[in-house]
Amino acid sequence: SDDTGNRLRFQLELEFVQCLANPNYLNFLAQRGYFKDRAFVNYLKYLLYWKEPEYAKYLKYPQCLHMLELLQYEHFRKELVNAQCAKFIDEQQILHWQHYSRKRMRLQQALAEQQQQNNTSVK
Repeated sequence: SDDTGNRLRFQLELEFVQCLANPNYLNFLAQRGYFKDRAFVNYLKYLLYWKEPEYAKYLKYPQCLHMLELLQYEHFRKELVNAQCAKFIDEQQILHWQHYSRKRMRLQQALAEQQQQNNTSVK
């Protein structure tokens, strides 16, 4: 039925878009010439609909949207053939996650301390 086909297409596209968050996978695609295929590049353009909130809410790896956006540029697609480019992107993602995690932990600690002070002052 149409519903089953649409659901399967949604799941496949969701999985593929999220794979774009992995720089090593992008390097794999580049080395095999996928980014030189006009039909594949057009497919990447079609997938931009995932940036819409009603679709983006299903993404577990939101950085895939940034990669999808960068893949719209030929220069970026060409650079991905180089394994050092993928390694650099991977390292930058790790640094971002580390910074985000530390910042989030500091914010949570500050909030907990504030709540504890509020509870103490109320009593």
